[in-house]
Amino acid sequence: MLDLTPVHVYQLKVWIQGISPMVWRRLLVRSDSTIADLHYTIQIAIGWSNTHLNRFHIHGKDYGVYHIGGMDFADNPERRYLANFGFRTREQFLYEYDFDDAWLHEFRLEQRLPLDPKRTYPVVSMATMHRRRKTAAVRWRISRCDTSSRIGHGSAVTGGSTTSTSTTRTIGRLKE
Repeated sequence: MLDLTPVHVYQLKVWIQGISPMVWRRLLVRSDSTIADLHYTIQIAIGWSNTHLNRFHIHGKDYGVYHIGGMDFADNPERRYLANFGFRTREQFLYEYDFDDAWLHEFRLEQRLPLDPKRTYPVVSMATMHRRRKTAAVRWRISRCDTSSRIGHGSAVTGGSTTSTSTTRTIGRLKE
């Protein structure tokens, strides 16, 4: 259950372990986002296809979105809110994608920010291989076979891979 504290924004940095050059994204996600919301945000931000098993490992416990043939999770990812984890600045947790290849993503809470009611969340920032700086805002529609899952709160993703250029993507809220 979501507690009644005011909604704020988590600035998270996520990177894939063991990759050089470093592949990373900076996410701005609302504290009232769920584990399912964060899962779909990272799928889009990194460019994954949501076709492999995956899980978060937070405070010694696994959380995730069920996939056929995959593991069951004790908590409903649509009801497990990020705010309820009580994350502290610089705290870290893991996300594993594709259990065969074991793509480990490390998340670090960089800071808590006030919610900007004029902004769409989540927002994902990335560095790219280009040398010049550019910013683009793109509305995305998310289509999946499982229509019960969605990224909520009107979502903004800005994602990135390696060096200096920054790109911003916005994922629009799905209306089902």
